[in-house]
Amino acid sequence: MAKSSNQKLKLLYLIKILSEKSDENHCLSAQRLIDELSRYDIKAERKSIYDDINCLNYFGYDIIYVKSRTDGGYYLASRDFELPELKLLVDAVQASRFITLKKSKELISKIEKLAGPYDAKQLQRQVLVAGRIKTENESIYYNVDKIHYAIQENTQISFIYLTWNSGKELKPRKDGHLYRMSPLALTWKDENYYLIAYDDEENKIKHFRVDKMSRISQLTEIPRQGLEEFGKLDVAEYTNKTFGMFGGEATAVTLLMPETMAGIVLDRFGKEITIRKISEGIISIRIMVAVSNQFYGWLTGLGKDVTVLSPEHVRKEYQDYLEEILEQYKGKEAKE
Repeated sequence: MAKSSNQKLKLLYLIKILSEKSDENHCLSAQRLIDELSRYDIKAERKSIYDDINCLNYFGYDIIYVKSRTDGGYYLASRDFELPELKLLVDAVQASRFITLKKSKELISKIEKLAGPYDAKQLQRQVLVAGRIKTENESIYYNVDKIHYAIQENTQISFIYLTWNSGKELKPRKDGHLYRMSPLALTWKDENYYLIAYDDEENKIKHFRVDKMSRISQLTEIPRQGLEEFGKLDVAEYTNKTFGMFGGEATAVTLLMPETMAGIVLDRFGKEITIRKISEGIISIRIMVAVSNQFYGWLTGLGKDVTVLSPEHVRKEYQDYLEEILEQYKGKEAKE
C-alpha cells in the first residue's frame, strides 16, 4: 500500500501533537500517538514511535516518558516559555493602551499557543479582566515597525498628527499639516508609545504619541538630523521628568515633604534624585522636571503637605496655578 504524502512529515506532526495535547499531568501513550497521527493520514507502529521520540530528544526536544499502567506515556516537558512568563506577556498586552482591543485579542490568542493545552485555559481566564481603555488606531501596530525601520535605515519620516474633536473623532491637526521629523527612539510611558524625534526646522527634540500618528512615510533620500543632540539625551530621564509627555522647560525643583512620602518621588524619578533630611520626619528632595501644568497637577495630587521651596519662579507659578483653579469656583454655581 502506497504511503500518504504526509508520511514524510511524521516527526513534525508528532511534536505538534505532543505540544498541543500533552503536559506533565496528561501523558500520551504510544497507542494514543499512533491514533493521533492517523488523523493526519500518517501510519505508525509502536517501534517507530519509540525511534521517533529518540530522534526528537536527540534534536533537542525534552520529551519525558512516564511509566504507569493506567495513565503513563509521553509528554513534552520543556517549552520556550513557562506559564508565569506567558501570564506576564498577557498582562502587558492587556495593559497597553497603544494596542487596540482587536489586536490585543489576536496577540493573546497567539500567546496561548505557546502554553500547553491545559495551561492555556489559565491565560484565557485572564482575558476577562481586559476592560481597559484602548487606542482606536488600528495602524499603530505597523507604525511602530515603520519607525523602527526608518531608525535602522537612518532616514527621516513624514506623518500627519491627529487630535480628538468634540465628536469623539480623531482628526488631522493643523488642517492636515505634514510633519517631517528625524526619528530617534521609541519610548513607552504611562501606557502609551511615544516617538522621540528631532525637528531640524526648530532645532529641538520633540515627542509624539504613536497612536496619533497617521500616514507615516519613510523619506529614504533624507538622512536623519539631530543625532548629536540625541547622544546627549538620557531617554529614561527625559521620560521620567516629562509629565504626561507634555513639554516644558527642564528645571531643578526642590520640594519639602514628609519623609513618609519619599517613595512616591523615588517611584517617579528613580534613585538619582537628591534627598536631604531637614528635621525629624521632614525632608527636601531635588528633582529635574519639565515644568508644566501636568507637573503642577501631579503636585496638587500629593496634597497640602508638599511645598515647592525653589526656584522662586516655579513656586510663584504653582501659587498662580492653584489660585486660577480656585477662582473658577468663587461665586459661581454649577451649570449643566
